[in-house]
Amino acid sequence: MGLILKLVFVIGTVLIAYQVSKLFETPPFPKIENTWWGPRDPSKEDTSIKPFKINVSDEVLKDLQHRLANARPFVPPLEGAQQHYGINTKLLSKIVEHWRTKYNWREREKFLNQYPQFTVSVQGLRLHYIHVKPANPGKLKVVPLLLLHGWPGSVREFYDIIPLLTKPRQGHDFVFEVIIPSLPGYGFSEAAVRPGLGPIEMSVVFKNLMRRIGFEKFYIQGGDWGALIVQNMATLFPEHVLGVHSNMCFVNTPLSNLKLFLGSLYPRLIVSKEMEHTIYPLSTFYSNMLLEMGYMHLQATKPDTVGVALNDSPVGLAAYILEKFTTWTNPEWKNLEDGGLTKKYNYNDLLDNVMIYWVTNSITTSVRLYSEAFNKAQMSLGVERIPVKVPSACAVFPNEIAHQPPPLLSEKYHNLVHYSEKSDGGHFAAFEVPKILAEDIFVGVEKIIAANLPKK
Repeated sequence: MGLILKLVFVIGTVLIAYQVSKLFETPPFPKIENTWWGPRDPSKEDTSIKPFKINVSDEVLKDLQHRLANARPFVPPLEGAQQHYGINTKLLSKIVEHWRTKYNWREREKFLNQYPQFTVSVQGLRLHYIHVKPANPGKLKVVPLLLLHGWPGSVREFYDIIPLLTKPRQGHDFVFEVIIPSLPGYGFSEAAVRPGLGPIEMSVVFKNLMRRIGFEKFYIQGGDWGALIVQNMATLFPEHVLGVHSNMCFVNTPLSNLKLFLGSLYPRLIVSKEMEHTIYPLSTFYSNMLLEMGYMHLQATKPDTVGVALNDSPVGLAAYILEKFTTWTNPEWKNLEDGGLTKKYNYNDLLDNVMIYWVTNSITTSVRLYSEAFNKAQMSLGVERIPVKVPSACAVFPNEIAHQPPPLLSEKYHNLVHYSEKSDGGHFAAFEVPKILAEDIFVGVEKIIAANLPKK
């Protein structure tokens, strides 16, 4: 019997070691099809690029006003609760009153239409995008840059950064031509009519969008879902992606997670002293993640249920979205009665973003992305364990939800040519601190261009 037990132990140990070793292997490149996601006949797809203007009907605006004016009374907040139970309804009352009496959609519509916008069909989806070229590049090199937003954002996040990227900048011999799409199912882009359009599949869609517009090679940048999508693009399409810049670089591999835990013993091996508090102690880090990620589980499991509630109430939609602009911009703002929102934003700008979800009826289709991302089909592709080999740049903002320093990022980004830690900013960097992000994009892309030069 003793011999049998020893044999079982040895076989078990070998099997476990084999399974662990498989975790550290780089999986093969998955074959991602050019799936047809739209409702129309593929043989009749109109691939022409069409100019687009936002033009919301009077009926939609009248219905919105009626809903705002007839919203049920809010439940009073608990004494001294500030934003700790979610958005404080005293704050929400001020926002809704501004929305109902001072926010002028027709004026905001003109603001949102200030940049050239277009639609084009890609894999059956009519995609909306902003396309701005530099007005006076002179002798500067013009480089194409794809900018991708996330949730609960929209293309509205980029309006202040567009002129900063498309105007010549002293000390740089290039300027950007920016392409800013609404993600499928967000804002003015059509949503998939069948399951399966996750962040990996979206990377295919946006590669094909850029080719349809006329760009075989280009630079990419993103935050939130946009950060994951551009990471996937850089991983899967290095022949098209010249370089990637992200303000939410993230890696999830067995070795990076092991390093993260070992860093608890001596944090300085993993993270700088200035940013140590963003990761360690891990108990605080994971407690904060649990505090902020309840929405994610809901949207990853029952997106259509929560979508019904949010789609029926503009007040509920505003509460759900704007809560994220408090704690994700600065976690300390949850201690403030006014949520700190006007420290970095104004109500008109924030309501522009909410309105894009409302007038396009897109909150349900937007949150479905969570369900498409966190499932066995998406995870089984193993893309997160395939390295990014194109030159990469990462900007880290101190109030980002999660921070990963170079010792962790190196497990995914094998050619990290630029890494910077900023002194100000949070999750919505393009919206909140556009000047800081624009400068970092210029610096990062400059280093990427240098890295792509032929070696002498």
